Amino acid sequence: MKAIQRTRYGPAKEVLKLVDVEKPKPDEGKVLVKVVASSINPLDLHSIDGMSRLFGAGVRGPKDPRMGSDIAGRVEEVGAGVTKFKPGDEVFGTAAGGYAEYAVARAIRLAHKPANVSFEEAASVPIAGITALQGLRKGGIKAGQKVVINGASGGVGTFAVQLAKSFGTDVTGVCSPGNLETARAIGAGRVIDYTKEDFTKKGETYDLILDMAGNHSAWAYKRILNPGGACMVVGVSENLLWGLVRLFVTGALASATGGKKIGFMGIANIDENDLAYLGDLLVKGQVKPVIQTRFPLGETPAAMQLLADGHARGKIVITMEQPGPSG
Repeated sequence: MKAIQRTRYGPAKEVLKLVDVEKPKPDEGKVLVKVVASSINPLDLHSIDGMSRLFGAGVRGPKDPRMGSDIAGRVEEVGAGVTKFKPGDEVFGTAAGGYAEYAVARAIRLAHKPANVSFEEAASVPIAGITALQGLRKGGIKAGQKVVINGASGGVGTFAVQLAKSFGTDVTGVCSPGNLETARAIGAGRVIDYTKEDFTKKGETYDLILDMAGNHSAWAYKRILNPGGACMVVGVSENLLWGLVRLFVTGALASATGGKKIGFMGIANIDENDLAYLGDLLVKGQVKPVIQTRFPLGETPAAMQLLADGHARGKIVITMEQPGPSG
């Protein structure tokens, strides 16, 4: 089968290769999926730039050459003990090595794909959608709140805007000028062009901040939070290691007084129940994935570079074939 792999760290166009590898077999509790589509996440960039060394991925080179996590496709084979799925089922979720024609996933990290959702749309959901959902929950989201999404037009941000709206909140989206209409279209009641205004200096206060850029100080977040409010930072736009250290230290200090919480979202826990929850919202039309563009598997390096260049609008999808809505 064809797969995108890498054996060293470096720029996507230099280290990512389309190779022929043996089709994997599912062990107990796992499922072999014939992948129709996958999608790119910021963590994929860190798996090639060497930052993943900090998390045990390998010092001199990657321990695991596989790439990609998000998948949508059809069950090809199930391992021992798997009763929820059978061959032919359409599924979405995560698997190690999602940039491939076949991938093995843990059954607990898969859900049935809604029939009215395309494979491309389903493949864009898992990591970004669950990150947005769990980030909002950690921030204590509830109906009637004022919520601001900083980075409202990116992969996580487009899900966060729609999910916050589904909870019955008043949503403000912060993004670049070229993406303001996208933020409005997916449910942001107000939008802020970050190139013209700093949302932490407008005098507005919020109950919940979900920030994909992490480009403000903990004290700036605290200043615009209402009593009992929370800020969950999903990512940082500066040096990742320094940004995380700064956030953990200053966030803890800022959270120590005043009854306001500033913290780091952390890594999303891919959970079958949350996948099913998102699937239900997809069926109801309360959430619709925003896809910027699609690349065939062999052009994954170019797709990765597009994300690395910044200002992505929604998700970038990798396709193994030409899928469409099933049903």
